[in-house]
Amino acid sequence: MEQKVKWSEFIKSAAGIEGWIDDDIPEVLFVGRSNVGKSSFINALTNNKKLAKISSTPGKTRLLNFFDINKGLFRIVDAPGYGYAKVNGKMKEQFSDMMNQYMETRPNLKLVVMLVDLRHKPTTDDLGMYKYLKYYQLPVVVVGTKLDKLKQNEIKKNEKMIRDTLELKPSDGFIKISNTDKRNVNEVYDEICKRLEVNPEV
Repeated sequence: MEQKVKWSEFIKSAAGIEGWIDDDIPEVLFVGRSNVGKSSFINALTNNKKLAKISSTPGKTRLLNFFDINKGLFRIVDAPGYGYAKVNGKMKEQFSDMMNQYMETRPNLKLVVMLVDLRHKPTTDDLGMYKYLKYYQLPVVVVGTKLDKLKQNEIKKNEKMIRDTLELKPSDGFIKISNTDKRNVNEVYDEICKRLEVNPEV
């Protein structure tokens, strides 16, 4: 498989507006439940196993993490996983404030990639996140993870279940991927570039 991301680098972490990067490079926000495989997907997409830290403890990411893709083509912004039960109320509130501030006021934010687990019906947290994104009219690509865990006859049925539960809009993309064998990972990169109107072949 041709590797489309030729360069990726962690830039910084930030909790609030004072830590954001002041330029006009487009940003793609990655959101998803704590155990959906978000860090693994970022590493598969960039072919860099050490880029996003994968923890055995879900919910470890506490900040927004900024990654440069192809030397300024765009940035990935990795958000804290949501829906992790062991995170206390005050911390959830801080997460919520940070996410609200970023999603509502960040001019660089051009697209949200929302990860869901293909094996399961979207949770209440998934549904809440999707509705929130739609309320603020943010363009979304839904990425279904763990494709390799499904039998062939389950794939279409589970995609329909997810589409119906979230009430996906026709304008929202839906791509099924596997972090393990990297199936369709390049499709996500191509879709991001198409939405951002940037050249994927840099």
